Amino acid sequence: MNKVLPSAEAAVALIPDGASIMMGGFGLCGIPENLIGALHARGTKDLVVISNNAGVDDFGIGILLQARQVRKMISTYVGENKEFERQFLQGVIEVELVPQGTFAERIRAGGAGIGGFFTPTAYGTLAAEGKETRVIDGQPYVLETPLHADFAFVRAHRGDRLGNLAYYRTARNFNPVMATAARTTIAEVEELVEPGAIDPDHVVTPGIYVRHLVKGVRYENRIEKRTTRKV
Repeated sequence: MNKVLPSAEAAVALIPDGASIMMGGFGLCGIPENLIGALHARGTKDLVVISNNAGVDDFGIGILLQARQVRKMISTYVGENKEFERQFLQGVIEVELVPQGTFAERIRAGGAGIGGFFTPTAYGTLAAEGKETRVIDGQPYVLETPLHADFAFVRAHRGDRLGNLAYYRTARNFNPVMATAARTTIAEVEELVEPGAIDPDHVVTPGIYVRHLVKGVRYENRIEKRTTRKV
């Protein structure tokens, strides 16, 4: 089964207005640059984006925010994006902020078919309002529900035509867990190889989780915040 699509443009043509999309990456590391760029160019709107962060003003998810294509963000940290801040303060975008560990576990629960879990994180804060709480062994906990999405955009270093994926160091981040938690996972890969070229021990995301692949054509691999010092 060949899961490869001809381009990122062909992949995002599958995304309807109003879809929910998980987007891998941490900061600007390991983000699906080609898929985001194609989605921006297509103009798909009213999106719910589930991502650790919101990119920066002119790159990553930031370009979707600039074009007002995002209706809601579910994230852990959005502090590097001034456009996001403006939209949030103006009330034109809905935001659900989730503690980072809880965010990761909610996605994992979604992929594993777990109906919910109790965590002490956020107990007694605004993030716990309206949620069930329970005391277990004298410790208060908050019930968190799983996160799912219609689509997941993930980025891998290598992928074969069957959808098996291997990642490169910290660019792995949220990509593997998001690949399990969406109805349709679309992977963009830096290097497309034939089945068998990836050592089975190096496969992190098995092809069973991946519906489509595209070969990335260009990557900026930007550094989110460059810090230098005088030598």
